Amino acid sequence: MREHIKNSDNGRKPEWLRKKLNFGAQKEMDQLLNDVGIHTICQEAKCPNISECFSKKNATFLILGRICTRRCSYCNVETGKPGSVNKDEIEQVTTSVKALGLKYVVITSPARDDLKDGGAQQFYEVTQNILKELPDTKVELLIPDFQGDMNSLKIAAQSGAVVLGHNMETVPSLYKIRKAANYKRSLQVLRKLKTLAPKNAKTKSAIMVGLGETEEEVVQVMKDLRDVGCDYLSIGQYLAPSNEFTKVKEYVKPSQFNRYKDIALELGFEYVHSSPYTRSSYLAHEYVGE
Repeated sequence: MREHIKNSDNGRKPEWLRKKLNFGAQKEMDQLLNDVGIHTICQEAKCPNISECFSKKNATFLILGRICTRRCSYCNVETGKPGSVNKDEIEQVTTSVKALGLKYVVITSPARDDLKDGGAQQFYEVTQNILKELPDTKVELLIPDFQGDMNSLKIAAQSGAVVLGHNMETVPSLYKIRKAANYKRSLQVLRKLKTLAPKNAKTKSAIMVGLGETEEEVVQVMKDLRDVGCDYLSIGQYLAPSNEFTKVKEYVKPSQFNRYKDIALELGFEYVHSSPYTRSSYLAHEYVGE
């Protein structure tokens, strides 16, 4: 039996979604990143885990600017016309990784449909620079779909990243919230990454729940992901950044997240994070045993 509670109009979240924030740790991390001039998706997307991750000096770096070319109705990243590619951020990210003493780094970007390669070369160069200057550090990439372009996917797949991620985000019946995205194309992105990357590289995806999907739909997404060889999976509660975004339809109980995890592991995923506060990059190092 699926366990959930409907969202109410009083704005109150259930007790398991009332995370305490450590603003001191967040302020310290914000200052360090601002000094270098680099952004994180943690800040731009208003991630609820930001205090916890920043207190542990974990961060997901946002390259290729802060402006996305797509307007997804669940995402807080600003939409508009992006600027030119900043080659300085290749060194800026590495400088930040050094300053924070990170051994595991996640790199992501907004969708850059304005670029011929979707930004793939920048992903490659950022990753290569980190690995060159910090050979003991591992890199995970969380990429947009690059509009399915094979050459762009090949560039990212051969960057040296140990994990290559692309998020499905939701079930097919709700894909209208993902502007300019396509469910089948996203599956093919993960399939291509698996075939183009070195054999020891892993692929990863993430989905949100609480948007009105059924358990059967979630399980079907899991099966589809396994069919394209996806190794790792993250499942978390969707939380609207503000009233301007797609509304939360339900708060899924922790017991249901545990059920989803059990099902995913039975289907063959190597590692699964499934909890209300799970996000695609939350505790990312644990997937590879770091």
